Amino acid sequence: MAAPTSELSTSDAFWADADKHLVRYGGAFTHEIIDRAEGSFVFTEDGRRILDFTSGQMSAILGHSHPEIVDTVRRQAAKLDHLFSGMLSRPVVDLARRLAESLPEPLEKALLLTTGAESNEAAIRMAKLVTGKHEIVSFARSWHGMTQAAANATYSAGRKGYGPAAPGNFAIPAPNAYRPDFTDADGKLDWRRQLDFAFEMIDAQSVGSLAACIVEPILSSGGIIEPPVGYFAALQEKCRERGMLLILDEAQTGLCRTGNWYAFERDGIVPDILTLSKTLGAGLPLAALLTSAEIEQTAHERGFLFFTTHVADPLPAAVGNTVLDVLQRDHLDERALQLGSLLRHGLERIAHRHEVVGDIRGRGLLAGLELVVDRETKRSSDELGARVTARCLELGLHMNIVQLPGMGGVFRIAPPLTASEEEISLGLSILDEAIGDAVKTL
Repeated sequence: MAAPTSELSTSDAFWADADKHLVRYGGAFTHEIIDRAEGSFVFTEDGRRILDFTSGQMSAILGHSHPEIVDTVRRQAAKLDHLFSGMLSRPVVDLARRLAESLPEPLEKALLLTTGAESNEAAIRMAKLVTGKHEIVSFARSWHGMTQAAANATYSAGRKGYGPAAPGNFAIPAPNAYRPDFTDADGKLDWRRQLDFAFEMIDAQSVGSLAACIVEPILSSGGIIEPPVGYFAALQEKCRERGMLLILDEAQTGLCRTGNWYAFERDGIVPDILTLSKTLGAGLPLAALLTSAEIEQTAHERGFLFFTTHVADPLPAAVGNTVLDVLQRDHLDERALQLGSLLRHGLERIAHRHEVVGDIRGRGLLAGLELVVDRETKRSSDELGARVTARCLELGLHMNIVQLPGMGGVFRIAPPLTASEEEISLGLSILDEAIGDAVKTL
């Protein structure tokens, strides 16, 4: 017989149920019961207000419960939410057209899906079919998702214990300027020599079936690593020399977060296939693959199949249209640059006060702050990162830290594009205090 409701409403009962019934899917759960969220904040059941410096899972670029998103969900759910996957609705076609209009030629064909993993799965599947080849290259610090092909191209975590990956998956080193592996005479990253060496190794291992290279313009789970200007043009040339397609995964960098509508615009290139997710749905499950008419035609002629339950669903597509409305109307690309400058300057002031800040990097409202215990050796400390993270939460700031072998703890900072200057300043103030408190306890 079930216990009375009053006995089950305590936080102890909640965590007991969570421990008993939830599968643990990566890392520890934040020990707060979240009751609601609004704007840049989440609110706990016991009334605590926590500033969200991660935009949920790096997705809620318009903040939580944006009123226009809420209105769209209510209206569209009441009218048309889900269809047989072979049926079309106006929100789907409108969103496909508008995404194409926001992109340079020849990216004009869109496939609307749910998650980043699914869009990357579709992109890799399409690339293999179109090229007639099967080998996939990605960064050694990559994260592209947890479905089969996306997971095979993910190297930052999750590879051990699951048996063999699909044949033909290769990693190349990420060009990390703070921790360079190939250096010039001045000790700086020699990314051209690194890239040349990487593809010498790829060519040595390839069986002659290189289909595509899939990369993030800024590696997020890899520690906010931004390849230098010129890198992606050179990478694209490596792909063209080998008949490979270049797939850019803009799950976190797409739609204004970096100050451009798309991060690849900085580099003067256009990918063969672009994938979007996270930011496109502003927190709701919506993703997209975009490619050229030529690639889509070849894929179609060869029987491209990606017929899923929620492909081209009208409800998330309607949300995507509203996201584009708000981004365009409120000039949130410009807002990301403005707030990003404020964030960067604040992080630099923190670095000036705290020796444990080794590096600051990123672009717009996607910033990284790397903690080290020694600036000269760049030696890292998992304990320091954990203490700063915990202290931030105690003080009312939610932060996400990436800890990978060979790197210090890197905070991924990605506030909503709708955040106020006061909220950015508040987050910086809390982070400053938390670092100071954590250092004292080491």
